Amino acid sequence: MSLSKRDKKYLWHPLTQHKIHPEALPIVKAKGAILYDESGKEYIDGISSWYTAMYGHCNDYIIEKASAQMKNLDQIVFAGFTHQPAIELSEKLIEILPDNQAKIFFSDNGSTANEVGIKMALQYHFNHGEKRNTIIAFEDGFHGDTFGAMSASGLSVYNGPFEDFFIDVQRIPTPTAHNIEQVLAKLLEIIKTNSVAAFIYEPLVQGANAMHMYEAKYLDTILNICKDQGVITIADEVMTGFGKTGKNFASAYMQTQPDIISLSKALTAGMVPMGITSCTQNVYEAFYDDSIGKAFFHAHTYSANPIACATAIAGIELLQSTEIQEKIASIITSHQEFDAKIKNHPKIKGTRQQGVIYALDLNIDMDRYGNKRYQIFDHFMDNGVFLRPLGSTIYILAPYVISHKELYKIYNAIESLLSNI
Repeated sequence: MSLSKRDKKYLWHPLTQHKIHPEALPIVKAKGAILYDESGKEYIDGISSWYTAMYGHCNDYIIEKASAQMKNLDQIVFAGFTHQPAIELSEKLIEILPDNQAKIFFSDNGSTANEVGIKMALQYHFNHGEKRNTIIAFEDGFHGDTFGAMSASGLSVYNGPFEDFFIDVQRIPTPTAHNIEQVLAKLLEIIKTNSVAAFIYEPLVQGANAMHMYEAKYLDTILNICKDQGVITIADEVMTGFGKTGKNFASAYMQTQPDIISLSKALTAGMVPMGITSCTQNVYEAFYDDSIGKAFFHAHTYSANPIACATAIAGIELLQSTEIQEKIASIITSHQEFDAKIKNHPKIKGTRQQGVIYALDLNIDMDRYGNKRYQIFDHFMDNGVFLRPLGSTIYILAPYVISHKELYKIYNAIESLLSNI
């Protein structure tokens, strides 16, 4: 029996309406920027498998470090125990995170990293004798599928059935030159009329919101107001972290740094799951007390899994290498050259870029999960390119190790689409 038929018997895939789209393509191998299906056909992974495998699939250096760790220590409870990989990873992260970050808390994916951040913020105020119950978030943001993270997310296509059960979240638009005064006025009004615990945001790029981008200077103004009002700021860097925006973290573009940062995806280079929530010393000290009731009672069985820590350490070492930094710079330049070539095409409504993230909006009518979206997806797959359109938005977020030839095959597939759509 084929893998596809075996898949249909028991498996339920994410973001899938199986009655309409029953087929899942079996992938049997991956290396570098290439995925291989069971027939041997190759596909360039133009989105790094949801922004994880940024150093390429099955990276030899990361495999070597993970394999060595597997032979020494596989899993250990992180409550009451510690180990060298977790300690070393914390040291390496603190070196590259914004200067105000001081403590590292482990979980197991991006959603739980944000969940931890939200709970930290709520309990921070609780431990100071305040019961603040409101979160501020941007419209159309996405922070994950656990309840706190989902509450903070504004994309109703994900959240509709659950909205009656959410925590209190007040939303503001992402800031632009045209609306910044109105955004700030709304922010101050929300703070004035609610008991606001935290502001959670995706810095500079809202991934699930079709790679919507906004400017650092306007976010800085919002962060300054939150700081002045005692509102804990949470930067969701699950997607943007580890070099994608052109700097190690998108927060590096701002003058005002967040109190809490959420990390996952490229953290472990696509090898194994892990989430991390970092925070300032000030946040940590709100939990540091003689009373056990002020401790942070949140735990995951696989917190600080040694193998995951080893892959994350290897990923950071690669990120800091001259080779990877040069490749990041090369991709940024290639995107700029491609943009200059196609941005005025009549079938393109607009383009945008932040670091290695490049997005274009098609000048056609279509909904996020309509048939046209699947036709566009099929066009790319037929051309040996794996891209997942977000509605009418096509974006590229390829592995840093992608070759010049592979990257230009993605560009050519996009130009072919524009000629035939």
